[in-house]
Order: sequence, then C-alpha cells, then structure tokens
Amino acid sequence: MELQVEGPNLEIRKSWQHKIEEERDRLSRHHPGLVHNLRVTLESTSNHREGGYALRVIASVPGDTLVVKRKGEKVKALLVAAFDRLGEQLKELQRKRRKTVRVHDDTTAASSGTIKTVSPYESYGFILTGDGREIYFHENALKNAALDKLNEGDKVSFIESEGDKGPCASMVSVMA
Repeated sequence: MELQVEGPNLEIRKSWQHKIEEERDRLSRHHPGLVHNLRVTLESTSNHREGGYALRVIASVPGDTLVVKRKGEKVKALLVAAFDRLGEQLKELQRKRRKTVRVHDDTTAASSGTIKTVSPYESYGFILTGDGREIYFHENALKNAALDKLNEGDKVSFIESEGDKGPCASMVSVMA
C-alpha cells in the first residue's frame, strides 16, 4: 500500500508520522491487498470552534475511493478515529461485494418444482421437486407472490440450500 502524508503549511511531527504508519499497518493486516493508495492530509485550522486540526484520509480501493474527514484538537485522537472509521467503511465495502457475488452465484443454480402444501398461518410451505423431494420454504423467501395467494400445484423456481433441519428454498418465484 502506497502512503502519502501531506501537511500543507504544517510540519508533520515524527510521533504523528509514526502513528499514521502504525494505523496503516493495522489496515493492511485487517484488509490485506484491498487498499492500493492511502493519502493522509493534516491541516491547521484557524477556527477555534472546530478545533485546531483538520484531517482527511483518502483510500483508493479497486473500483472505489473512500474518504474520511475529522476535525479536532488532538492529532493522535483524530488519526485513531479516522482510521477506525475507514476500517468500518472497508468492512462494509467487502460485505457488500461478498453479498453481490453470492447472489450472482446463487441465481445460476435455480431449480423448479410445484407447491405441494401451503400453511399461510404458520408462514411456510413445501415445494415438490421433479425427483420427488419436499423442500421447505418460509414466506420471507417469496420474491413475486404472497404466501396466501399461492395454491397447491403452482409452478415455482427456487434456490436450494441447506437449512438447520435439512434442505430449504430461498428466492422462490412463481413461474408463469
């Protein structure tokens, strides 16, 4: 990870530089290879209400740029708070990317079947597959229909996965 530290009209103290490098190393350990470029800009502010320093941390990641801004009087505390927030943003970015990939992968494994039973008051039902198996589904898995509108024999497509008590269906859609 490339690191740039800037202090326009301000001399960056060795202790601040050390803290920046320490926080960068922590990011590298927790998110290896994700951040390609890291720029830290520290400026002195003249407005006493907002503190003595303005900090901006900019991280370049594949396909995105993350920015964290903080203002305050103590540089080390600003650095810790900014890098903590950047870490949270990186976690969220990775979570979104994993979710996107998972949904994409799951859609290629769609199966089809017919509704065998529906229990609208209990919020679940069963799908009968082409090979005679019964697959449980919860009403939250329905994508384009309400549970009380389903009828036995309706054709559906679904994604099969393993639940706590056996096979279950997610992303259940009624077929035309």
